[in-house]
This record gives sequence, structure tokens and C-alpha cells, in this order.
Amino acid sequence: MNNGAESFVKTVRWIPHRKIDFLYLMCYYVKKESADMKENILIDKSIYFAARIIKLHKYLITKQKETIISKQIVRSGTSIGANINEGNYGQSRADFIAKMHIALKETAETEYWLKLLILSEYISEKEGQSLLCDCLEIKRMLISSINTAKNNLN
Repeated sequence: MNNGAESFVKTVRWIPHRKIDFLYLMCYYVKKESADMKENILIDKSIYFAARIIKLHKYLITKQKETIISKQIVRSGTSIGANINEGNYGQSRADFIAKMHIALKETAETEYWLKLLILSEYISEKEGQSLLCDCLEIKRMLISSINTAKNNLN
């Protein structure tokens, strides 16, 4: 693949963007004042993953002229974090579990689209594996969160 394809992978890899850094810094002090709030690694990882998916979407539509799969992957890839974030504000433990299940389903769909993009050679195997590893890491974390929540439900 050309350098354009590799640039979207290198740009966002769990490394916050400077604008996001500032926002997190501002929020950090607010969080520190609240003793019961702790950082949610799953939300952070899903946000950075969504940013990578958006960059992939831009690459696919501008460089590869691919519009069908890119729309699907941007919907499922960004929905993961949205559902995780919404689940953290659920009305009950059951509501939290339901949102985490939706996020898990979106993760599985995103995993499918990534594999298809690799096999169809829209992205290189190296680029695809990097995204796929991040997707699978979020998937494992979601499964763990769901299991923990279910065990605490009883």
C-alpha cells in the first residue's frame, strides 16, 4: 500500500491528539475532586479506536474510492464507544449490561468489516492487523466487563 494508507494507522494509536489532551487535562482536575470516579480505560480505548476508524473511513473514500464498506465500518466502529459511554450512565446494572452487549455486537461487526477489508486488499495486512488487534482488545475488555457485571448482579 502507499504512504497514505500507512499514515492513518500511525496518526492515532492509543496516543491522544493534542486537542484531546487539553480536554482530558481539563477533565482530569474535575475527576480528581470526585473520590468515587475512576478513569475508564475502556472508554478511552474505544474513543481512540473510533478516531482510527474515522481516519480509515476518510482514507477509503478519498484514496480507494470505496463507499459501501467504509460507511458500514464507520457506523459500527464509532458505535462501540458510544454504547460503552451510554452504558456507564445506565439506570440499572441490567441497563449497563444491555449496553455493553450492544457494544460487543458492534465490535464483532467491526471485526468482520476489518477482515473483509484486509482480504479484499483495500488495506494492507499490516494496517488491518493493527486495527484488528485494537478491536479484539476492546472485545476482550467488554466480555470481561459483562462477566463482572453479571457476577455482581447476583
